Amino acid sequence: MTVGESKGLPFSDGMLVGNTLYIAGQEGTDTNNKLLAGGIGPETQQALENIQNVVKAAGFELKDVVAVTVYLADIHEFGDMNKVYRSVMPDPKPARATVQVAALVNNARIEISAIAVKGK
Repeated sequence: MTVGESKGLPFSDGMLVGNTLYIAGQEGTDTNNKLLAGGIGPETQQALENIQNVVKAAGFELKDVVAVTVYLADIHEFGDMNKVYRSVMPDPKPARATVQVAALVNNARIEISAIAVKGK
């Protein structure tokens, strides 16, 4: 089952398979697909809000997220990203990998993908 809007792009924001929700990479863009100004902090906050929107649309909660992959344009922003991430993601925090990439769509600073499991 497809979950969420793809903002006109050729992929789904989420795919629900059984009790597992696969969440596509979310950038710090608003509903008009505009990147939030202000750098890594606001972009991280918005990317996590976008993930939460997909999670809720599938009938899940943020606490159901079990794995996250964070893609950073600049690994030196790891600490600033973590400050926001820590304040948003509930305990226990999901397993996570963070990597630096060569570039992101929209010249974004961050993209986050996730997997959630209902009834874990």
